[in-house]
Order: sequence, then C-alpha cells, then structure tokens
Amino acid sequence: MKKTLIAHSPDADDIFMYYAIKFGWVDMKDTQFDNIAKDIQTLNEDALNGVYDIVAISFALYPHIKDEYALLRTAVSFGEGYGPKVIKKKGTTLKKNFKVALSGEHTTNAMLFRIKFPHARVTYMNFLEIEQAVLDGQVDAGVLIHESILTYNNELEVEIEMWDIWKELAGDELPLPLGGMAIRRSLPLNKAIEYEATLTKAVQVARDHKDRLSKMLLERDLVRIDAPTLDKYLELYANDDSITLSDIQYKAINKLFEIGYKNGFYDVEVKIENYLIPTEYKELRNS
Repeated sequence: MKKTLIAHSPDADDIFMYYAIKFGWVDMKDTQFDNIAKDIQTLNEDALNGVYDIVAISFALYPHIKDEYALLRTAVSFGEGYGPKVIKKKGTTLKKNFKVALSGEHTTNAMLFRIKFPHARVTYMNFLEIEQAVLDGQVDAGVLIHESILTYNNELEVEIEMWDIWKELAGDELPLPLGGMAIRRSLPLNKAIEYEATLTKAVQVARDHKDRLSKMLLERDLVRIDAPTLDKYLELYANDDSITLSDIQYKAINKLFEIGYKNGFYDVEVKIENYLIPTEYKELRNS
C-alpha cells in the first residue's frame, strides 16, 4: 500500500477534520494515511519548500505556491463575524508603532494586520507563545488564533477583531478566508482527485458524527481544550461550510488575493478557480 502523509496544524479543527481517517472511518483503496501536526507558519514554510504532498496552509500563502500546489476544495476554515483577535493588556493604549507578535509571516492574519497597521513593529513567534508574550510585556499586542480566541487570559482585552479589518478591506459581507489544504501538482491527476474525494468524505463523516468524534478526541487528549470549548470552536472553524468550498467562499478567497495583490504582497492577481483540481477529468476518462 502507498503511504501518504498529511500535514496539518495541531489545533482542534484540523484534528477534527482529519481524524475520521485516523480512526479508520474513512479510507482509500491501496493507500495508508499517516499524519504530522505542526504550527501553521511551519506548514506554510514547508509548502514553500515543497516538503509534503498534502499540507494545510494559510489561504494568504497560496499565490506563492500556486505553480507547485493546487488548492483542495475541502477542510477549509473561514470566519463569519469572528476570527483572529488583536489583544493587549487591559487599560493600555497602543502607540502608532506598537510592537506586536504575529503567528507567522505568511498567515492570513499577518497579511491583513500589516495592511491595517503599516507602522507596527512586527515580530513572529509560535502561536502558542503569543498570549504569554503580551502578558509578560515582551510585546505590546498580539494576534491570537486557533483556540486561544476563546480562552485568553482575563487580564487581556481585544483591541480590534480581524473580522473588522477584513470587512473594512473587503468592502463586502464575505466570509474571512483563513486556512485550507493544498496538494502537490506533480501527483497523478486521477490520484489527486481520489485524495480530494477521500478528504472531503472525512470532513463530512466528522460532521455527521461530531459528538462521537469529539468525545474520542477528548478522551485521548488529542485537543488542548475542554468539551464545551471544543463544541463552540468546531462550530466556528470545522462546520458544515468546511466540507466543500461554496460560491461565496470562492468569492472571498479571490477578494483576499485581490487585496494582497493591490498591497504588494503578490506579483500577480490569482483567481482561485484556475488553481483547483479539475475533477471533470475523472468523468471524461470514464465516459
């Protein structure tokens, strides 16, 4: 059997969307899946270096890897009225050139933040270290992602929501594109189609059996949060809209790429519909 490694982040939504495969509820003929969990910026860098065949990425990274990777239609995370948060110590006022900790140069939140706050002094660190860095005074503010948006210390307060920055930049009521999955273009096309179908089924099965799967993840200490927080978090980032990209999600991703291009983050403006796996190939091949 061919062994296929899937690289994803250690946050609860990625774990949830993959583990229907890990627990054997979903499989693929002649393929044995394994997984590795790394923080999102490390995964972005791995994608830039072509380390994995299938890898979770920040949507903002994708135009930089479009020639080597196609974007999968499944296992996507968007924000709608919520998302990463810019936090600071309660009662403090941020100066124009405040020092801020971000979770990685190529994350979606980093791009939007840098556009909104061009004078801020940016430092990058692992997302798990950001909250403490603000509490310790190493930085004036930090952008919290993943589960920390629900669990941050009560000595901190929100300066601005990334959702509000997104609305201001996008100028439309579009969901905020945060993360998805990319697959190497050099893989045989029929195999890539199978991978996408299998991963889509895994997310669908996870959603169909959310309570059972969540209980198993908690019992095995595979997530960092308690049951009520996990339930709330999954409804934010691993919900029914994570199963397969919708028309409005395509529009939102294209708007993100347009914003990045206009602000000098990309050399060309990318339309995501041109960089998906052509699933019609399978129908033509079998016709």
